[in-house]
Amino acid sequence: MIGRILTLIYGMVCYLVFFVTFLYFFGFTADLWVPQSVSMGGAAENALRAALMNLGLIALFGLQHSVMARPTFKKWVTQWFPKSLERSTYVLISSALLILLYALWRPMPAVIWSVEGTWLGMALWAIFFLGLAVVLISSFTIDHFDLFGLRQSVLYFLGKPYTPVPFKVTGLYKWVRHPLMLGFLLSLWSAPVMTSGRLLFALAMTVYIFIGIYFEERNTAEFLGEPYRQYRSRTSMILPFPKK
Repeated sequence: MIGRILTLIYGMVCYLVFFVTFLYFFGFTADLWVPQSVSMGGAAENALRAALMNLGLIALFGLQHSVMARPTFKKWVTQWFPKSLERSTYVLISSALLILLYALWRPMPAVIWSVEGTWLGMALWAIFFLGLAVVLISSFTIDHFDLFGLRQSVLYFLGKPYTPVPFKVTGLYKWVRHPLMLGFLLSLWSAPVMTSGRLLFALAMTVYIFIGIYFEERNTAEFLGEPYRQYRSRTSMILPFPKK
């Protein structure tokens, strides 16, 4: 029983760290509400040196996020960690690397474009918050708490076996295969003020998102088989346009 309680506490702590980090992500991206963002905070420095440092931080996060999501790595990890803690541990390490990125990011404030205070700027802010809403809605559509490890901890605490969330096509997933990533892309690129820091962050994260989608779809097709292949054949990846 003590092990179950500790597992539940661990899962809750990991989820709480994730949720704070997740909210900070949007403020960090949009230069809103946070002391350190893609454009502001810290002392200005050489643009090339700042860009290389920032790209290294994104690459570190992307490498961990991709490698630890692979089935072979999960199989190896569960030799050392209980399966009930695997997802929470993945979420915790991902959050820790994002926090490291926030803390070490070098500001790049040079303005590429600015439409702040115009109707176009207001439209971009609306799209930014629409992207945030799409991310939240999409995560709850596929079981938000399973995605971020809390469901696994709760089931273990209750003494119930873990069962994967069944594959079903509902909500935004009827329109695109990756509405979660669509939401992130909307928020990344909807910038009333586009600085060099935000442009670098948006470009690098966009590349990472599409690399991640490639590997995720390959693994999902292997796990779910023909139902997912049929779904993939008739549903667009990112843009909600009907496929022929």
